[in-house]
Amino acid sequence: MRWRSDGGAGSVLAIAVIGAVIALTGLAVPLYLALVTKSIVRGAADSAALAAADARSGAVAGYPCAVAAKVATANESQLVDCTVDGLVATVTVHRWILAFDVVATATAGPPGQNRD
Repeated sequence: MRWRSDGGAGSVLAIAVIGAVIALTGLAVPLYLALVTKSIVRGAADSAALAAADARSGAVAGYPCAVAAKVATANESQLVDCTVDGLVATVTVHRWILAFDVVATATAGPPGQNRD
């Protein structure tokens, strides 16, 4: 059997390329979303640590870890751990996005404090 023309071969190739682009986009978008969420969770951890340190120093009313939990919740994250050593506060927060558990830790306190 002999083919008379190659008409339509470009259409099949175009559909294959479009399908590959859609598949790669479907894989890349969740990863980018996780990276953006990591940045958001880091900001939430920083804010919670600063709030806890402020509460410990007396600049803000309340208990340091309770204030940190409130700030983390306001940033759509959950406080996992809170440690206060003197005026230095260390907090760990997390947030689930898709199938990823994004975790961040931050430390805050007055300048010049030893923060190992």
